[in-house]
Amino acid sequence: MEYLVKSAAAESQRTGCLVLGVFEKRRLTDTAKQIDGVAGGQLTAILGSGDMDGAAGQTLLLHGLPGVTAERILLIGLGKEKSLNERAFRQAVQSMSGALSGCGARDVWCALADAPPRGRDCDWAIRDAVQQCESLLYRFDTCKSKKGKPLPNARKITFGVASADAVAAARDACKAGLAIGHGVNAARELGDLPANICTPVYLADQAKKLGKRFKSVSVEALDEKAMEKLSMGSLLAVGRGSREESRLIVMQYKGAGKSDPTHVLVGKGITFDTGGISIKPGAGMDEMKFDMCGAASVFGAMQAVAELELPVNLVGIVPAAENMPDGLAIKPGDIVTSMSGQTIEILNTDAEGRLVLCDALTYAERFKPASVVDVATLTGACVMALGHHKHGLMGNNTAVVNKLLAAGRTAADEAWQLPLGEEYDEQLKSNFADMANIGGRPAGSITAAQFLARFTGKYKWAHLDIAGTAWKSGDQKGATGRPVPLLVQYLMDQVGS
Repeated sequence: MEYLVKSAAAESQRTGCLVLGVFEKRRLTDTAKQIDGVAGGQLTAILGSGDMDGAAGQTLLLHGLPGVTAERILLIGLGKEKSLNERAFRQAVQSMSGALSGCGARDVWCALADAPPRGRDCDWAIRDAVQQCESLLYRFDTCKSKKGKPLPNARKITFGVASADAVAAARDACKAGLAIGHGVNAARELGDLPANICTPVYLADQAKKLGKRFKSVSVEALDEKAMEKLSMGSLLAVGRGSREESRLIVMQYKGAGKSDPTHVLVGKGITFDTGGISIKPGAGMDEMKFDMCGAASVFGAMQAVAELELPVNLVGIVPAAENMPDGLAIKPGDIVTSMSGQTIEILNTDAEGRLVLCDALTYAERFKPASVVDVATLTGACVMALGHHKHGLMGNNTAVVNKLLAAGRTAADEAWQLPLGEEYDEQLKSNFADMANIGGRPAGSITAAQFLARFTGKYKWAHLDIAGTAWKSGDQKGATGRPVPLLVQYLMDQVGS
C-alpha cells in the first residue's frame, strides 16, 4: 500500500473513495461538515433518514453525492465524541479497512485524522492509521496451498491535513507508521511460522537476509562451538535435547557515530518449547512455537529502525534454541555454569527462557550499552497478573523503565511496571548452586526478572514480559507483533525523532 499526505480541499479530490468520520448522534467531523456544505446538506439529510447515527464501527457507503468529485463517500462511525480514545480510533480504521475490502475504489482520500483521539494530534492519528492499515493487510498464507482473502482493491491512501505547513510533520508521521507497520508484520510472520521451519538456524538466516537488505546492519551468528568458547553453559544446556543446533544471533545497526551511545535489545528465541523433561501438558502446546516472539519483536524493531534510518546505534541479540526432551536434555537437579561464571540449579526445565537470556545479557556487556532491554514470553504468571493487554515491565534503572512506560503510552502499546527487590532473592536460593532457576509460584514474573537482574549489574536494564501480549489464541490465533511499536518509539525517543 502507498500512503501520501496532502493539503487540499477534500471535495475537489478525484478519488475512488472519500472517507469521513461521524460521531454519535450524527455529529459530523470538520471535514464531513465541509463536504455536507458543498453537497447542499445531503449528508445531514441522509443521516437524518436513520441509516446511520455514528455508533462506533458503523459504516455507510454513498455514491454520487452532489458537489463532490469523489466516486464514493464512506462514512465511518466514531462513537461518542468525548469518548474517542486510541482503541475507538483503531476500531474506526479497522472498519474503514473492512469496508474498503468490499468496494472497488482503487485509491482513497482519508479524513479520519481530523478527529484524533483525546490527547493526540493529527500526526499521531496519521501515524497510527498507517501502522494499523499495514497490520490489517497482513495474511499468513506462507504454508497454505490456497491463499487467503483478497486484499482491498485500493492501493493508495492519501491523508488530508489542514494546511501546507502541516504537511512535512504529517509525512514524517506517515513514514514512521509505515516502518513500524512493516516491523510488526515481520515479527508476526516469524512468530506464525511453524517450528519445523522457524528453527534457530532459520532465524540466523533471516538475520543475514536483513543484513543484506540494509547496508547499515551487520550480522554475526555464533554456532555452538563459538558459544562453548565463550562458556555459555546456560544457553547451550537448553538446546542439548534438540537435534536443532542453537545459535546466538547478533545484529548491529550503526546509524550514529562511534562515540554515540549504543542501545541493546535482547529477544528470547525459543523456537519451540515442549518444557523439556518438565514437559508441558499437551493441550495448547502447538502455541509454543510463539515462544520466540521476543526474538521476533527484536527482528521487527531492527527492521523498522533501519528502514527509518534512525540516528542511533542499536544491537539486537537473539539467543535461539529449541527446548526438547531427549537423552541428552537437561534434567531437574542439573547444575550449569553461565557465561558470567554464576552457577544455576535447574529445578524446572520449563523455565528455560531465563537460561538462554542470562548468557545473552552477559554477552551484551561487551557493547558498553547505554541501555539494555530484554523481551521475552517468559512467564504464565504475567498472563495471570496483567491478562493480554499490557506487557509486564521491570528493571534496575528508574529512568529506563520510565522511558519505556512513556514510549508505550505514546505508541498505544502499553506496559505496566512490576516491582523488583532483594526480598525476592530469597525464593531463588539453592543449597547446591549460586541460584535456582525458579522461585516457586508466588510472584512468578517478578522472581523470573529477579533472576535476570543478577546478570545485568554492569548496565542499565529493563525486562519486558510479553507472555500475555505476543500472540492471540482461539479464532484469532496468531502473533501480534507486539511490542515492536513500543520498542521503536523508545529508540525514537532516544534521538528525539
